[in-house]
Amino acid sequence: MEPEPTRLPESGAPRPPVEPRTSCPVTEPSEERKFRVLVGVTGSVAALKLPLLVSRLLDVPGLEVAVVTTERAKHFYSPQDVAVTLYSDADEWETCVIRAWDRSKPLLFCPAMNTAMWEHPITAQQVDQLKAFGYIEIPCVAKKLVCGDQGLGAMAEVETIVDKVREILSQHDGVQHG
Repeated sequence: MEPEPTRLPESGAPRPPVEPRTSCPVTEPSEERKFRVLVGVTGSVAALKLPLLVSRLLDVPGLEVAVVTTERAKHFYSPQDVAVTLYSDADEWETCVIRAWDRSKPLLFCPAMNTAMWEHPITAQQVDQLKAFGYIEIPCVAKKLVCGDQGLGAMAEVETIVDKVREILSQHDGVQHG
């Protein structure tokens, strides 16, 4: 906080600048810093995990959460089960939000798709490009997928995602693990 500028009273003589108010940590509780997390969700079956993911993120002290969702994603969860603001758009939010992202702030992405899509060379190129931008991948996991495939493609578990968010936040401004 900067001091207020010098004010001239009616007489024209300058007043000294007003000193900024400082708080004493002993007498006043410290205000917990707020971090904002924007969760983007698309029409993947992994969107089923959205209510649980949001709930676990809200358990992190000082974290504010909002969700940007495609209309197709809403087929996999009930918006009433997501206790935060939902921003909805057609399918264009993905590229707009990411292209407008402040690259000095962390961006984590969690791929989720069937095994054939995951193994396609274009997917590797796209993941490599995101990582080249400095974005952080939370890798998909191998398991039996809803489509019946057995292999890589399932979104990371919610606790893995939340743990990574905690880790990143602790690196960016010393948030305590809670």
